[in-house]
Amino acid sequence: MSEVPSGAMRFNSDSQKLEYYDGAQWLQVSTFSPNLNGGARGVFMGGSNEPSPPTTYNIIDYVTIASTGNANDFGDLSGVKHEANAFSSATRGFYFGGDPALTAIETFVFSSTGNATSFGNLTGGSKTGIGLANSTRGIAALCTNPATTNVINYVTMASTGSGIDFGDNTTNAVANGTGCSSATRGIFAGGQPASNTIGFITISTLGDTTDFGDLSRARFGMSGTSNATRGLFSGGYVAPTGLNTIDYISIATLGNAADFGDLNTAGVNYTAGCSSPTRSIRGGGADNAAPTGNYSNAIDYVTFMSAGNAVDFGDLTAGRRHLDACSNAHGGL
Repeated sequence: MSEVPSGAMRFNSDSQKLEYYDGAQWLQVSTFSPNLNGGARGVFMGGSNEPSPPTTYNIIDYVTIASTGNANDFGDLSGVKHEANAFSSATRGFYFGGDPALTAIETFVFSSTGNATSFGNLTGGSKTGIGLANSTRGIAALCTNPATTNVINYVTMASTGSGIDFGDNTTNAVANGTGCSSATRGIFAGGQPASNTIGFITISTLGDTTDFGDLSRARFGMSGTSNATRGLFSGGYVAPTGLNTIDYISIATLGNAADFGDLNTAGVNYTAGCSSPTRSIRGGGADNAAPTGNYSNAIDYVTFMSAGNAVDFGDLTAGRRHLDACSNAHGGL
């Protein structure tokens, strides 16, 4: 019998279940049917562009991930913000930090539309940090770009309150990285200056990040998304241009990222992504190789379990970069 690689997947015809191989045994993939209050929603928040004069947005817009089409207005952030990050539970989305190294955490309810409200504060300011979550904890890896910090905070999303120390980000304590999660693991990837490092934490405990593996190439300003088994890292920037690269990992194992395909929108960076159990969607961004003002409103998507190139989904309400996104159906739930 040929050796089975870690992360391999199969359909067990006896149990009628999907399974993955962890290097020692076949394990059943957990599935769930959450109450998504009308469907899996992806929400895109804030952002900026740099025509003359520069514009920063308080926009919150949303899409229904299972369909295709243009984003609709959801409400507003408390002010114009960019270079923040986000995490979410099945009921609430959260937006934290922003330029210039803000401490505020805002929240909204996915099933309704309306403006974000105050949740609490981080232990310190964050600009271009990393956000991820499982069903109970939201994780915020802080950054104070261009300086860096290794601080990781967590909050209990069902309540309100301030961030609590989780541990240190020893693998990706840099600006403009990205994250994703399963129900147990949080993944941190990339960063500026261009890094190929992937690290991870166990969300239910406290502690520092541990090495996971490497991206296919060093980069920053990409988006991270996941379902329960796979994490995807899309786009990014390596001087002097943006990338259309999509990498993937099997979250339950350790190892380097592999090629998934290419984005439908070429050369984008400082973009944002969110997901359902079946789809990863990515929106916005900029092409640093193009003249100033080339800010994308495009949204594209891929199906997690079938590697390949992204296809067009629709458009955001405004083209912008340094926006952030989350959903009520990501891989950590």
